[in-house]
Amino acid sequence: MAIKPIALGSTSVIALLLAGTAHAQTAPQPVAPQGDEVADIVVTGVRASIVGALNVRKESIQIVDSIVSEDVGKLPDNNVVEALQRVTGIQVTDRAGGEAATITIRGLTDPLTTLNGRNIFTAAGTSFALQDISANLVKQVDVYKTRSADQLETGLAGQIDVQTRRPLDFDGFTISGLARGVYSELADKYNPNVALLVSDRWETGIGDIGFLVNGSYTRAEFRNQNLQAGAMVPFATETPPAGSGLTPLQRIFPGATNENWTPGLDAGLPTAPGSTLNINGVNTPYYLSRDAVIASDVYGKRDRKAINAALQWAPNDSSVYTAEVFYTGFKGETFNSLHFSFVDWWGNLPTDVANSFELFDGTNIIKSRRAGAVAGFNSGDMATNRTDSYVYALNAKWNVGESGKISADIAYQDSKNETSFFAIRTDRGPLDIDVDFNAGGGLPAYSFGNQAVLTDATKWTVGNLFDSGTKNTGSALTMMLDGEYKWDEGFLRRIKAGWRYDNRSADSYVRDQGAGGLGVTLDAFGEGTPFTNEGFFDGRADIPTSWVLADPRSMDKDAVRNLYRRVAPGLLLSDQLSFGRVFGIKESNLAAYVLADAEVEIFGRPLQLQGGVRYVAIDTDYEYFDRGANFARTGVSTGSDDFLPSFTARYAITDNLRIRFNYGKTLRRPAFGDLNPNLALGGDLSRIGFGTGSSGNPNLRATKSENMDLAVEWYFERNSAIYATAFRRKIEGLVVPLTVREFIPNNYLPRNETYTEFFNITRPANASNGTLKGLELGLTYFPSYLPSVLDGLGFTGSATILDSEQTIPVVNNAGEITGTAKSAFFGVSKLSYNATLAYDKGPIGARLSYIWRKGFLNNNEARAFANPIGMWRAPEKSLDFQLTLNVNEDIGITFDAVNITKAKQQNYYKFGDVGNPTEFNSSTLLIDRTFALGVRFKFD
Repeated sequence: MAIKPIALGSTSVIALLLAGTAHAQTAPQPVAPQGDEVADIVVTGVRASIVGALNVRKESIQIVDSIVSEDVGKLPDNNVVEALQRVTGIQVTDRAGGEAATITIRGLTDPLTTLNGRNIFTAAGTSFALQDISANLVKQVDVYKTRSADQLETGLAGQIDVQTRRPLDFDGFTISGLARGVYSELADKYNPNVALLVSDRWETGIGDIGFLVNGSYTRAEFRNQNLQAGAMVPFATETPPAGSGLTPLQRIFPGATNENWTPGLDAGLPTAPGSTLNINGVNTPYYLSRDAVIASDVYGKRDRKAINAALQWAPNDSSVYTAEVFYTGFKGETFNSLHFSFVDWWGNLPTDVANSFELFDGTNIIKSRRAGAVAGFNSGDMATNRTDSYVYALNAKWNVGESGKISADIAYQDSKNETSFFAIRTDRGPLDIDVDFNAGGGLPAYSFGNQAVLTDATKWTVGNLFDSGTKNTGSALTMMLDGEYKWDEGFLRRIKAGWRYDNRSADSYVRDQGAGGLGVTLDAFGEGTPFTNEGFFDGRADIPTSWVLADPRSMDKDAVRNLYRRVAPGLLLSDQLSFGRVFGIKESNLAAYVLADAEVEIFGRPLQLQGGVRYVAIDTDYEYFDRGANFARTGVSTGSDDFLPSFTARYAITDNLRIRFNYGKTLRRPAFGDLNPNLALGGDLSRIGFGTGSSGNPNLRATKSENMDLAVEWYFERNSAIYATAFRRKIEGLVVPLTVREFIPNNYLPRNETYTEFFNITRPANASNGTLKGLELGLTYFPSYLPSVLDGLGFTGSATILDSEQTIPVVNNAGEITGTAKSAFFGVSKLSYNATLAYDKGPIGARLSYIWRKGFLNNNEARAFANPIGMWRAPEKSLDFQLTLNVNEDIGITFDAVNITKAKQQNYYKFGDVGNPTEFNSSTLLIDRTFALGVRFKFD
C-alpha cells in the first residue's frame, strides 16, 4: 500500500483543521467540572480519590472508569493490574507469585495499554505488561470501555491509559515518597517497596520551567506451590475380555496413529459405567484414571525498577513543551523443584485386584487406586527473565487564538527481553503408590511404599539436560499531530482532526540444546549441591512434602555441559552459544481521523453528540527462519486498511440524571508471535505416543468488533451515584487454536526417551465468530446523614454480568473441519463483583475490599488425553484491607493485608455438560497472603 502519499495528503488536510491539544492521538481528557460542581469534589483522603474517579466518569463523553490521584497508591496494591481489579467491568486472574498478571475488560483479554496516551509494548509483543508499572508512579488510570475516532483503534476490550505526573502539575518544590516492607507468608520473606518523587518549578525570564524525577523499586521473593492430578487416560477393567490382549488395569495407549482410541475429543471419552473401546476388534470396557500426580514448588525472585523524568517549559499561557523519559526494568529468577510420579503402571498388583481401586459413584472414573512399581522423576528447573523498556517523548501544545489548539508528539520506544532455561532431570527406580485423586476440595492425596527414597540422593539417577533461551527486541518511532477548533454556540461545537504514523519493528531469537541421561547417581554427580525442599503445600494436603533433586543454581553451567558431552558431544559452552533468528517484522501504521461535537436542546435539556471516523492503513513485512531447515528464510508482505466509525449521544434528562449511547467499530491486530510459523516442539513427556507443538499462522487477519453501549447514570446525592451500562460486542474473525496431527521426522528435539516424530501441532486461526453482551452495575455512596462517629463512612462497588458465545470448528486429526461447536469466550466469567467499604475521618483512612468472579473457561488443553479439553478456573476471590494513620498533614503510617482468607486458584476439566471440579479436578495453586507496613510522606 502507498502509505507515504496518503500521509502527505492527510497532513495537508489536517493542517487546515488544526487547533487542538490534549495528548496527540491519546485518550481524550475528561472535562473538568464547572461552576457549582467544584464543591462536589472538595474532599480529602480516601473519599477524594473515589469521588475523583466518579467525576471522571460523569464529565467524560465516553464511558470511562478511573483510579484517580492517591487512589492507586493507597490501595493495598503493588502494581497497576492489582489496582484495577476494583474498577467496574475489570476482571483479573493468574495470581502466581503473589501478584495478579492478567487483566480483562468485560471479559476480553486484549486491552490497549497506553502511557500518557502513547501506545507502549514489551519487546517483540504488541502489548505492555501492566504489572511492570509500579502503583507508586501513577497519577491516574483511565479505563475506556467505548472509543472515539481520536483514540487508537486497537484493542477490542477497550483502552487502559496510565498517566504519570508532570512537574507543572505542582505549585512548586515537592518531595514525596514511601517505604514499605511487604511480608510474603508462603516464602517467609520480607520484601522492600520504595518510591521517591522530587519536583520543582521556577518562574524565569523565558517562562515557567519545571523538572520532575519519580523513581520506584520493588523486590519480591515468593514461593509458588501447585499440586496437580494428571490428565485422564483409559485403563482396562479388572477383568478384560478375551481377545483384547489386555491384562487387568493395563493402560490402553492410543499409539502414534490412534489404533485404539482417539485422544483429545472435545468432551473426552464417555464416563458412563460399562463404556467400551474397540480393542483388537473386541468391545472392551474401560476405566478412566489419571496418568500422574505432579507437585511444583517454585522459589522465585523478581526485581522491578522504574524511573519517570519530565522537563516542562511553558513560555507563556498559550504553549507548553514537555520532554520525558520513562524506563521500566524487570529481572526475575525462578527455581522450580518439580516432583512427578506416574500412576499408570498396572504391574505388581495385589492379589485382590478388585480392591485396589475405587470408582466415583455412577461413573467409570477411578477415584483412588494402588499402583505397583511406578516410575517417577524430579526436575530442577532454573529460569531467568530480564526486560528493559524505554520511552523517549517530546510533546508540544499550543493555543491558537481563543478557540483553537494544536498538539504535536513524537516518541521513540526500545524494549529488549532475554530469557534462559537450564534444567536437570533426575529419575528414580520403581515405587508402589497409593493415591486418591480427589481426597477433598479438589486436592489429591498420595504416598509411596518407601517414602525415604524421595530424599535419598543415592536413589536418584541424573537424567536429561535441557538448556535453552530466547531473545526478543522491539522498537517504534511514532509521530502524531492533532488539532481542534471550538464554538460556544450553535449546533456545531467542535471539530477535531489528527494524524498518526507509527513505524514498528520486532525480532525474535531462540537457542536450544539438550542431552540424555548420564547414568550416575545424584550424590555422585559432582556438580553443585543437591537441593531438598521442605514444607510443601503448607500442610494443606496429605502428600509428600520434601524431595531431593539437582539444583542448577549451585552449578557451574559449563562444567555441567562438559559432563554431558559424554552422551551429547555437540553440546556448546557459554562462549559458543548463540541465538538463531526465527522471526522478524517491520510494520508501518498510518491513521487519520476527523470528528465533530454538536449540541442541541430537546425539551429544554442539552443533547450532546459526537461523531467521527478513523482511517487506518497498515503495511507489514515479515520474515521467518525455519529452525528445522537450518534457519532458511522466507519473507511475506501484507497490507490492509479500514474505516472505523464512532458515534456518541449524551442526554441530560435532569441535572443529576443522564443517559448516553455509544456506537463504534474497533479491531484487534494479530500478535506478532501469532504470525510466526516456526514450530515449537515438545517431546512425548507422558508416553502417549506423540508430542505436542505450537506454531503461528502468517495468514491471520485482524479481528473486528461492532460495539454498542447504553448507559444510565443517576448522581442522586453529593459524591454519590448509581449507574448501569448495557453493552454488546459482535465480533468477527476471533482467533482460536486448531490442532492437527503431523509427522515431523529428524526434528531438533534431543535424542532421549521423550523423542518422537509424531506431534499434535496447534495453530491459531480466524475460525470463529462470536457475541459478547452484558450489564454493568455500579454504586458509589457516601451518606451525608450519619452521626459524627460514622461520618466519613462510604461504599463503592460494582457488578458485571456477561454472556458470551462463539462458534468454533471441530477438526479431526488430519486438520479437516468436520463440524462446529458452541463455546464461551476464554476468560469470561458470567458474574463478577467487587465491594469496598471505605472510612475517612480525621487522621484515619481505611478500606476493606472484596472481589469475586465466577468460574470461567481459561483455555483448551492440547488434544492428547481422554479428559474434556476445556480447562476451567474455579471461582476466584480476594479479601484485602488497607489502613492509613496520618501522623500529620505530611506523614502517614500504612498497613496492608492482601488475600486475608488465603484463597486458592483451582482448575478443572469441562466441556459442555461433561466435567466438574469433583471427578475432573486438575490443579490447585496456593495464593500468597501478604502483609505490609510502611510510611508515606509528602512535603511541599
